[in-house]
Amino acid sequence: MKAVIQRVTKASVTIDGIEVASIKDGLLILLGIINEDSQEDIFWLSNKIANLRIFGDEGGVMNKSVIDIKGDAIVVSQFTLHANTKKGNRPSYIKSAKPVVAVPLYKQFVTQLEADLGRNVQTGEFGADMKVELLNDGPVTIIIDTKQKG
Repeated sequence: MKAVIQRVTKASVTIDGIEVASIKDGLLILLGIINEDSQEDIFWLSNKIANLRIFGDEGGVMNKSVIDIKGDAIVVSQFTLHANTKKGNRPSYIKSAKPVVAVPLYKQFVTQLEADLGRNVQTGEFGADMKVELLNDGPVTIIIDTKQKG
């Protein structure tokens, strides 16, 4: 699993002109899934994101997590995170999991993140053409790949 985590002061997801998710302070998480991903990846990544200290404390030091600030989260599926661009100019997405594998893992990740955060997590719609809007705060953007834990 690969995630791009962005600290935001606001973010939203719109599908066919209808806003389906909207948050203020919190995290916008773009999530890419491959066939080799498992429950272990879900647990590890969700815990890492929930406890990632990327929000400012009283002294302005990034020392608080999204849990600490009682922030919100949006998770958006993004198979293009696993694009292979080594050959030619058209990316290959062969490494990205097909929906039959990816959809259940995506849903399980959202459920686990809700448990870890102790609050509802908003989402886009798997496979939809989404318009994602955000105001990146900092900017702070972190990339985490569960296959590179060590």
